[in-house]
Amino acid sequence: MRILIVEDEPTLGPQLKATLEGAGYAVDLATDGEDGHFLGATENYDAAILDLGLPEIDGLTVLDRWRREKRNFPVLVLTARDSWSDKVAGLDAGADDYLAKPFQTEELIARLRALIRRAAGNASSELIAGDVRLDTRSGRVTLAGEPVKLTAQEYKLLSYLLHHKGKVVSRTELIEHIYDQDFDRDSNTIEVFVTRIRKKLGADIITTIRGLGYQLDDPQG
Repeated sequence: MRILIVEDEPTLGPQLKATLEGAGYAVDLATDGEDGHFLGATENYDAAILDLGLPEIDGLTVLDRWRREKRNFPVLVLTARDSWSDKVAGLDAGADDYLAKPFQTEELIARLRALIRRAAGNASSELIAGDVRLDTRSGRVTLAGEPVKLTAQEYKLLSYLLHHKGKVVSRTELIEHIYDQDFDRDSNTIEVFVTRIRKKLGADIITTIRGLGYQLDDPQG
């Protein structure tokens, strides 16, 4: 899953980026509203963390522009402001959730996971396809109850396909959602990771749809 952070605090922004990358997300960081708006308008994200008090363009304006441009990824508003009027303004502008500073990192990650699950139509923290289970809270993957060790990139790819179970996902979409903007998009790593996942979880876990991409279905339903 790919996340955009728009945060101008010089310590908090990089700290959040490192924390989320450690939790298995691909993360881009913008430090002002102008760059944040541009990235959100031109790149594909699964969610954004947006500070309201930004230089260049304030966060509410950034959010309003995204929504007017039909950019519908979930947005978690992050701000030092704690008055009810600021909260209402953020939600009215199109925010999906609100977290006031200071906050616990664990709560932010939990809220982010919930936003991504809901956007994909998944209510549970556990994603299931046949005998394969992925727990988004613990990052644990099991096959018929037995733990399976995946690399960070294998986990990201499997997680994205499970969040979009039943949908044909193109190679381009996978690259856009599991890597940050600096990734070499001509690389063949997607194919390599799909092959590795099949070896670990079964050859039929991911179906190649020739000319279109990949699909993960639940063999039991």
